[in-house]
Amino acid sequence: MGEHRSAEEYLARVDPVMGRLIRDVGPCTLTPQPRRPLFESLVRAIAYQQLHAQAAESILRRFIALCRGRGFPGPEQVLSMPEGPLRDAGFSSAKIAALRDLAEKTLDGTVPTKRALARMDDEAIVERLTTVRGIGRWTVEMLLIFHLGRPDILPVTDFGVRNGFRIAYGLRTMPAPKRVGRHGERWKPHRTVAAWYLWRAVDRAKGDRSTTGRKKT
Repeated sequence: MGEHRSAEEYLARVDPVMGRLIRDVGPCTLTPQPRRPLFESLVRAIAYQQLHAQAAESILRRFIALCRGRGFPGPEQVLSMPEGPLRDAGFSSAKIAALRDLAEKTLDGTVPTKRALARMDDEAIVERLTTVRGIGRWTVEMLLIFHLGRPDILPVTDFGVRNGFRIAYGLRTMPAPKRVGRHGERWKPHRTVAAWYLWRAVDRAKGDRSTTGRKKT
């Protein structure tokens, strides 16, 4: 529970608004999941693009079933799969092309190993992985936060981060990514925890709206 306490204390000290949000939300519970293989994490990211979670998970279940109980498909298996079964699983032509490019770049070393990633800085990882078809900066930033546990990532183009900033700072309109980025300079080197709190600001606002108008018992 206290894993992020120093980050919380720092953010509250340099930014009173963030400090108030931290007090309202409580301790940060962000827990990265580094055990999942990088290839699997990127395949899942591709599957989730522009889809609701339930639809993406259905596609992934059918995709995994193509290997008939042998676990999550690896790059060699993806390259050997005909397009038909991948389409039947629910992948579009663009996503099939992205999966195959990811598989090829994993095998040729363009996609780093987990050991190599540990030695690379954040921007180097973004630069390398965005060479994969269908993988943009936002996808890599999510990987840096939730897979690699990097502490200083602020995904300024993320709608939830921008909306959380709008809510927390009482803005009337959605802030531009550049504005969030400029303000976030004061949060270094703990911008990942700041982003997590901005996401929670959105959750809290949704919760407040859901209770509006309910009859008290």
